[in-house]
Amino acid sequence: GTESKHRRRGGDLKTRSTELGSAVTGSPLTAVLPASTTGKKSIVLPSETRKELARQDKITREERRAQIDERHKYLISTLADGIGLSEQQVEAAIISDEKFQLIEEFFTPNGLKKLLFFYQDVPQQEANALLRSDGSTNSLLQKKLFIAMGSTENITGTCAFFLRASDKVITASNVSQEVNFGMFDCTNGNILQGLEVFLSHVMIPALKSQQNWGAVKEGLKNCEIQEFLYSVDKFVGTLLSSRQNIEKKIQLTKVDIDIYVSNLQNPSDYITAGNSYSKANTKGA
Repeated sequence: GTESKHRRRGGDLKTRSTELGSAVTGSPLTAVLPASTTGKKSIVLPSETRKELARQDKITREERRAQIDERHKYLISTLADGIGLSEQQVEAAIISDEKFQLIEEFFTPNGLKKLLFFYQDVPQQEANALLRSDGSTNSLLQKKLFIAMGSTENITGTCAFFLRASDKVITASNVSQEVNFGMFDCTNGNILQGLEVFLSHVMIPALKSQQNWGAVKEGLKNCEIQEFLYSVDKFVGTLLSSRQNIEKKIQLTKVDIDIYVSNLQNPSDYITAGNSYSKANTKGA
């Protein structure tokens, strides 16, 4: 009874410690048990536990740092140039990321087709913040670079991405040929605008200046290539139209409907009112 209870509680603490260790980087650890475990009160973990979490976190970062090779350095250098951070800052963000393993999965034969990085404001828990009874904390927004799945996170800043050109294993010698890089600005969640600008200012000019189209010897003169470029242009036009429709939402004038329906007593009144509306529209047209 008592022994198993302590063991079970210790297991929960260990699990929570692992989660905290992977989530907090670059700042003093302030570990708190969730409100669901402790009721309405927040309990700060003992300093010894915090030190152990920090030690484990440091070990994890150093193990990942040791795994970095020329392939990782290529990604790091490219990201640093694109986003405007130092290579040291990018490396620190990557080795601290809980999705670090996705990079290795991107390198393997027939691996992930894409590798996404978001650089945007995220809530940063203050070093002395405590969990409230509702599970929330005092937090500040801080710029952060992190690996993203693309389907589970909201993009509110810059999206940088690497795409594989084939299913080959990514090596130090072929990474610059087999991996393509791009990025677009989705500030304030403007994804459509970010994609539109990326396609119209980067991709389409690059495609239209492309000289080598592989097996298609005629290049840009080929009708299929021209049709492809036309469809891309048309898609960008659709993005622009969609964005404008969203930004300029139709706003209907509020009407006091009681004034118009209070005197309608039977079906014939409704028919008369409908005809009057039609006549008014016709006259106005």
